[in-house]
Amino acid sequence: MSTNHRATVDDQADIVIVGYGPVGATLANLLGQAGVSTLVLEREDAAYHLPRAVHFDDECMRVFETIGLARAIEPIVHVSPGMRFLDAAGRSLLEWPRPAERTPMGWHASYRFHQPDLETILRDGLARFPSVRVRTRMEALAVDEDAVGATIRCENLSTGNLERIRARYVVGCDGARSLIRRKIGEMPDDLRFDERWLVVDVLLNRPKPELGDYSVQHCDPARPATYVRGTGQRRRWEIALHEHESNAEMVQPDRVWRLLAPWLSPDEAELERAACYRFQSMVARPWRLGRLLLAGDAAHQTPPFLGQGMCAGIRDVANLAWKLERVLSGLDSEALLDSYETERAPHVREYIALAVRLGGLINTKAMQAALPGGERDGGPVKMESIKPALGPGLEAGWNGLPRLVVPQPMLSDGRLLDAHVGYRPALLLRAGIVPDAAEADRLRNRGVVVVQDAAPALQDWLSANGIIAAAMRPDRYLLGAARDGAELAALARQI
Repeated sequence: MSTNHRATVDDQADIVIVGYGPVGATLANLLGQAGVSTLVLEREDAAYHLPRAVHFDDECMRVFETIGLARAIEPIVHVSPGMRFLDAAGRSLLEWPRPAERTPMGWHASYRFHQPDLETILRDGLARFPSVRVRTRMEALAVDEDAVGATIRCENLSTGNLERIRARYVVGCDGARSLIRRKIGEMPDDLRFDERWLVVDVLLNRPKPELGDYSVQHCDPARPATYVRGTGQRRRWEIALHEHESNAEMVQPDRVWRLLAPWLSPDEAELERAACYRFQSMVARPWRLGRLLLAGDAAHQTPPFLGQGMCAGIRDVANLAWKLERVLSGLDSEALLDSYETERAPHVREYIALAVRLGGLINTKAMQAALPGGERDGGPVKMESIKPALGPGLEAGWNGLPRLVVPQPMLSDGRLLDAHVGYRPALLLRAGIVPDAAEADRLRNRGVVVVQDAAPALQDWLSANGIIAAAMRPDRYLLGAARDGAELAALARQI
């Protein structure tokens, strides 16, 4: 850091994260695992005690595996069998089943969770890393960026003192009303979904199996609603509000119980929370201004109908953390950070666009247009999960394959691929392919793990794609591939 700032600052770190929700905490774990000097600033003194996000997918669990916390998270989640969309008469419009077996990611496709439980595990995980510190009761008031770093001006809410904190980079994980996004300054792209919904969380007093394990979207023109099966006895309903209904009126217990009457009576459950939310859709632009970057809800917001809001933020920081580490360590230039938005923004837009379409189905404003594959022909439409490729960004070697997440097979020693690789890039090789000795040395010097393993799942994936090698980034996305020896040599040089 520039020494002319040190006399005037109260604290400093290479990376300052503003916001300590699941996205900020995951980023701090990723950076801590890489040994990066990190400071997290959070206004509140403890994690929010009520549920908010309730779903994450196999790719997110793979990120939690990367930070060494998946095994701690497994006991607190419920594997979801999928989602159903019903019309006002209870007939099935669309079904989105999730496989009971694990996916090629090595984990289940869909998990339900209680956010305070997840946040506790993510926060406790930071105690493993001496390079990471957390300061709560710190409210960021302003941020100023310069050529060598940024200064965050904060109020210490415990003392009332104003402090100046210095960072080489600042990542805003500070939610929908992000200070960091306002500093970057441009208006977000509005993706044209804006509705008020009531979110109700309850704790069942006794089992009520007739509610089912599937999430259910009730596509009723009179009152669209969503049912979500949570962990344990937790259940959630999201209910559309009419224009004339005030937030204050609709959160009153008597009104809430009237809305829940088709499914539940007051003697069957306790109300844990009732809150009105504005479901919106937007993507910020840009996601980076010099030393300032955005992640999570600060960078994008989506209606909840795909359950991808928090998932998108976890993908953001998985993409960003290793790039920050390589820039800070001098392995790559700052230009590497230019690929963050170009890769992530198109990816998250695909999820938001589908969520908006499903919102049209749920609220029956655009029912036929929202159904995948067009109009129904008899039975319900079957829906499959989307897995978008990254937008334009980093490439190496042959780039004829879409830049998707590389599967995680079980290797010959019984370990999953990621456990062998760790939080590093990897070169996956077809059986019998041996890189040149000089290439192998170059790869090791760049921190690349060479994986030569006869595991059938790995070899079958390479063979099915017609390649002898694949380069996998630390975030597990495909960097590039090689079909022959010449392309392998080029790939090894470019990683």
